[in-house]
Amino acid sequence: MLKLISVQTASARRVKIGERQVLTAINKQAVAGDAVLVPLGLLGDEQADLSVHGGLDKAVYAYPAEHYAFWEDARQAAGVSPLDSSLPHGSLGENLTLQGLLETDVWAGDVLKFADCALQLTLPREPCYKFNAAMGFSRASRLMAESGFCGFYLSVLRPGRLRAGEPFELIAGRRSVSIPQLFAAKMRKHLR
Repeated sequence: MLKLISVQTASARRVKIGERQVLTAINKQAVAGDAVLVPLGLLGDEQADLSVHGGLDKAVYAYPAEHYAFWEDARQAAGVSPLDSSLPHGSLGENLTLQGLLETDVWAGDVLKFADCALQLTLPREPCYKFNAAMGFSRASRLMAESGFCGFYLSVLRPGRLRAGEPFELIAGRRSVSIPQLFAAKMRKHLR
């Protein structure tokens, strides 16, 4: 069964990455109760760099819950403190943590139909240096590129409300290009 495990939002804030102070909203926090979905995403959610996140085609970012164990193991292997090894949902910057739906299952144009709203798959997420900082080790972006565990962006077809724990349905689109195909094309430069 396809299920929405959790819903997360964040306000943009300044954090220190290396020697710089940067604006980010990558570490999302769980929303209690209903989350309101509008054409540009979830109310209460911000994106720090609108040149790569947000907008109509990247209104919401979804990530498979099944990949969390991989990232916890990768952080442990990279020497991240065992006291800081647990990753709550939203740690990868996702708004929606999904169960039962991997990148290999979806294509650009597919629709996630919830009881009160609908979202359409658009693009895979591309990792950046902020992802490295959020994961706590410098190879995190490269590891995302190698694994293909990228998650995907969604546009809002029908605004409404979402709630953690609700099931959803996957409605197939045209199936002309898959999320893994799009991701592989974008990641060629990272894997050289």
